[in-house]
Amino acid sequence: MGGAVAASTGHLVHGMGTAWEAPIWPAIDAGEAEAALAQFPGAGRLVGFSWHSPRPFSAAALVHTDQGAFFLKRHHHRLRSPAGLMEEHRFIAHLRDAGLSVPAVMPATDGATAIMLAGSSYELHRTASGIDLYRDRPSWTPFLSLDHAYAAGEALARLHQAAEGYAARARRQQPLVASFSILPAADPLAAADAYVAARPAMAAFLADRPWRRQLARLFAAAGADVAAVLADRPPLWTHNDWHPSNLLWSVEGTVETIFDFGLADRSCAIHDLATAIERTAVRWLELGEGADDAIGDPAAARALLAGYAAVSPLTPADVTAIARLLPLVHVEFAMSEVDYFTAVLAAPNDAALAWDGYLVGHADWFLSAPGQDFLRRIEGEATR
Repeated sequence: MGGAVAASTGHLVHGMGTAWEAPIWPAIDAGEAEAALAQFPGAGRLVGFSWHSPRPFSAAALVHTDQGAFFLKRHHHRLRSPAGLMEEHRFIAHLRDAGLSVPAVMPATDGATAIMLAGSSYELHRTASGIDLYRDRPSWTPFLSLDHAYAAGEALARLHQAAEGYAARARRQQPLVASFSILPAADPLAAADAYVAARPAMAAFLADRPWRRQLARLFAAAGADVAAVLADRPPLWTHNDWHPSNLLWSVEGTVETIFDFGLADRSCAIHDLATAIERTAVRWLELGEGADDAIGDPAAARALLAGYAAVSPLTPADVTAIARLLPLVHVEFAMSEVDYFTAVLAAPNDAALAWDGYLVGHADWFLSAPGQDFLRRIEGEATR
């Protein structure tokens, strides 16, 4: 990664499990921040840092200038080009125009909202209102309360309402985007084959693995009617990474601001809802630790759905469809992680964890007795 110098040798990030690790992408330091901020005329002069993000896929920091507080984020150029970042930014702008509370994206000198500097891509957001209650907690961290789950459901419904009318095409091919090409396909295995073939590093990694047989088993066990479930759903740009650390909270426990649209893409509302449940209602970091029958929290899933329905009603068919999607809703993003670990990092061990532990492991849990019980308890809400 060009141009990055670590700000602190003590900076750690979330790993693939529960342990903290040294970062792949060094923390943003003062010289780098000054150079980046100079490209954004409204940013002002750097005063200092108050926080470095522990998220592992990029480097980000809260920076303070004589013009206020900003969130500065750096990406490897193979992960996000400025053009790829501006796909997210245009969606954010649409949501702001629709009245949703999302951070303001700062324009650079040339009017673009992302820049390339010393071989890396940068974006700058003005900080937004709300308390960052979950900022140091890993992804796949459950809500702290059912009230938070309910409030997050309300906020997701408001986001979907604000997204209506945004008709941009699906995003370009790039790692770590929750694209939507496999589950809606009449032949999902053929769609998965095309997905892999378009990504040479990923294809090379999978060449000696029985990946087609593994996917065929999962699709046969869990996905027989998924394409039919999705067939008539209106397309919608969605968040696709709905977990509590991407939300800023009020003192009362409501959602004040929604952020981190890095995985956003064109899918549909029930796919985003299923993703939200998959991200927040199963304690995945405890999978394989001896209590797999207790990691699911259907009450949290039901609270999220109840909050959503309070703003945007859900039919029994909607809830049934979400339960049908859940065992496979993560598959395409898990494949995108494999793409990242092979094409950007050349880290085959992490790619194997993403495939075996994430893609296959999460689907297998949903197919297990505890996972099936979890799904029945969510779907049971549709008949009450």
